[in-house]
Amino acid sequence: MILKLPEEKKSGSLVANVLKDLKIDARELSTHRARLVSEGTRQYFQLDPHTGNVILQDRIDREALCGQKDPCILHSEIVLENPLQVHRIEVEIEDVNDNSPQFSKKEFIFEIPEHMPTNTRFPVESPEDADRGENTVQNYMLSPNEHFRLDVQSHNEGTKFAELVLEKQLDREEETRFFLILSAVDGGIPKRTGTAKIIIEVLDSNDNIPVFDKNIYKIKLMENSPLGSSVTKVEAADRDFGSNAEITYSFSQVPDNVQRVFKLNKHTGELTVAENIDYEINQNYALNIKAMDGGGLSAYCKVMVEIEDRNDNPPDMTITSLISPLPEDSPPDTLVALFRITDRDSGDNGRTACTTEANLPFMLKASENNYYQLVTQQPLDRERVSEYNITISATDWGLPRLTSTRIINVLISDVNDNAPVFEKSLYDMQLHENNIPGLHIGLVQAKDLDTAQNAKVTYSLLPGKVIDQPVSSYVSINSETGNLYAIRSLDYEQVKNFQVTVRAVDSGFPPLSSQVMVQVVIMDENDNAPFILYPLQNGSSPSNDLVPRGAEAGYLVTKVVAVDRDSGQNSWLSYELLKATEPGLFSVGAQNGEVKTMRPMNKRDTFKQKLIIGVKDNGHPPQSTSATLSILLVDGFSDPYMKMVDIPKEEVVEEEDRTLTMYLVICLAVISFIFLVSMLVFISIRIHKRRKFVESSALNFPVGPNFPENCGDADAGSLSRSYNYEVCLADGSLNSEFRFLRPLFPVFSVEPAQSQGLQRISAGSQDLSSHAAESHPKSQVRI
Repeated sequence: MILKLPEEKKSGSLVANVLKDLKIDARELSTHRARLVSEGTRQYFQLDPHTGNVILQDRIDREALCGQKDPCILHSEIVLENPLQVHRIEVEIEDVNDNSPQFSKKEFIFEIPEHMPTNTRFPVESPEDADRGENTVQNYMLSPNEHFRLDVQSHNEGTKFAELVLEKQLDREEETRFFLILSAVDGGIPKRTGTAKIIIEVLDSNDNIPVFDKNIYKIKLMENSPLGSSVTKVEAADRDFGSNAEITYSFSQVPDNVQRVFKLNKHTGELTVAENIDYEINQNYALNIKAMDGGGLSAYCKVMVEIEDRNDNPPDMTITSLISPLPEDSPPDTLVALFRITDRDSGDNGRTACTTEANLPFMLKASENNYYQLVTQQPLDRERVSEYNITISATDWGLPRLTSTRIINVLISDVNDNAPVFEKSLYDMQLHENNIPGLHIGLVQAKDLDTAQNAKVTYSLLPGKVIDQPVSSYVSINSETGNLYAIRSLDYEQVKNFQVTVRAVDSGFPPLSSQVMVQVVIMDENDNAPFILYPLQNGSSPSNDLVPRGAEAGYLVTKVVAVDRDSGQNSWLSYELLKATEPGLFSVGAQNGEVKTMRPMNKRDTFKQKLIIGVKDNGHPPQSTSATLSILLVDGFSDPYMKMVDIPKEEVVEEEDRTLTMYLVICLAVISFIFLVSMLVFISIRIHKRRKFVESSALNFPVGPNFPENCGDADAGSLSRSYNYEVCLADGSLNSEFRFLRPLFPVFSVEPAQSQGLQRISAGSQDLSSHAAESHPKSQVRI
């Protein structure tokens, strides 16, 4: 698109509307993110994205912007994205007549010999007019006189110049000096005029003028030539003699800015470099050089200097758009940056190639008009690399090659693509029983590699059950910190361990989560005292154990059986004899609770012996209980009748009535029948209605998967099986045989407060111990 704009327009003036040239409407202009980019550093124009109008931002002075360059063109581009389109705009700044012609001096002195032939021409310095075209000098006028006229001619490039033409020979004796007014008029509207005074000095005759060896000197000069280096040397000769042959050289009609670039030796005519020469500012120079002899005669020649380009400008990079931060889930071929590479040099010196670093997930795509797109070529991962400093290098094709680099910083923004990860795959935590509600159990922690909200983790418990109750009734979790707390006080004898599933969810969209299993192990405390299983301590009359008076030392009398509901060291039991009627008669096994005789019996020993046995666990602090044993010393179990009478402790027991044996046999038969029926019912209920039995049975035996059938812990240290005793009775014998036999059935641990049921079951065995009777067949009583 080529647009024209007169200079000196006010800021905000409309330059043109580009919708028609772009072939789009106003709505698409915003959709394509249209913007106007100028090639220079200064933005003179602005594109209205809503109307398509190109608006002038600053007033433009063509002379200050382009100088004498014609045409004066500003290059801009309209860039459209999605897809990328580049439309080049050339705005030609039209000249207005805002400058008057101006001579370099107000007075010009011409020294002319008196015998100068008519029709001799004398060049007049052309005034400078910053305007161009028709607004420059178009005509010259000379004040009326009889000796000179003004001849206006045009150079090849179209500029007008004037020459004084001698029409009438001068006579110094008649008039030595003339004063003329030279006027230069431009072609603008309105016309502007510049004037200068011409003074004609009439000299004595000098009939030979200097003559240059060339009328035009053509020179090629490399830019950035060192200061003082020689450009060329002009020479003129004069056939006169003396002062009339002494020639001096000077610039003629050369602008001041050009005179600053070159220096002319007035004596030798050597032209040298006085200022740095830049090809990008001016590519050629035209210099008029005047040679004047001592008599005032002068001649002119022209030096044409063509500047050759040197590769002295590195490529320049202009970034048009940059997307940062860039989402890490951006697909391949996503536009990251759009930039343009320019080089002020010409030819191969101005051709460029653009590259970027290897091993980066980005690549360059060349576009039209030296535009490049930086796009993604691989997936991005912010957790691996959160920021890229991309170095882009632009190199020209000149010699030597020049390179410029630009670092583009691209931040990668986070998306929620990482789920929280727990530090452990399984958490093991310990909690002592009888804890305080609200006690801190432990900490679970998950980390999320994302950032900000995507990394904010919230913890929760997944639904689950512990002994048919929701897990949330046992533990709670802090949703922010992951701390686990016990809600209730726990009992090791009820719950030894349980599992909790913790879920960690981040706050991203969509939210991501992970789970971990927490194993909580309940640590046992010594909170249960030992419980006596045998002999039962129910507050009723204690059972009596029978010991023949003929028993030797080491005779097994009975065994105290106790259990402890605690575990480990807390359930290790030890037995000791606290009190006895005869302290030296019986002993108790510290580990097994067996009661044995320490010496043979004698007639002085009391008939009824009472023992108090203490049972203590190994916990800290230790728990203990005691059992009371009643032992009867008898002469034998074979007498058919043993009469029970109240006898003082010091008296010897008399012989029992034989009918007691018959009562004993009947009692044993009834007790055995009741026992067998009770066991059958118990086993049936236990198999089919185990849970219901636990809840409703008065015995309240703890039956469960964690309670072994053969009584309590294997490490308890106490008797873990029940024992049966065989009582053999024979007619007519007072001696009996009491043997310790193998285990018959499991014994279950019973809490002290719930022991009444078991005491009822064992009531028969107490009767057996207190009422020994005669039985001809051998009978077996299991306890």
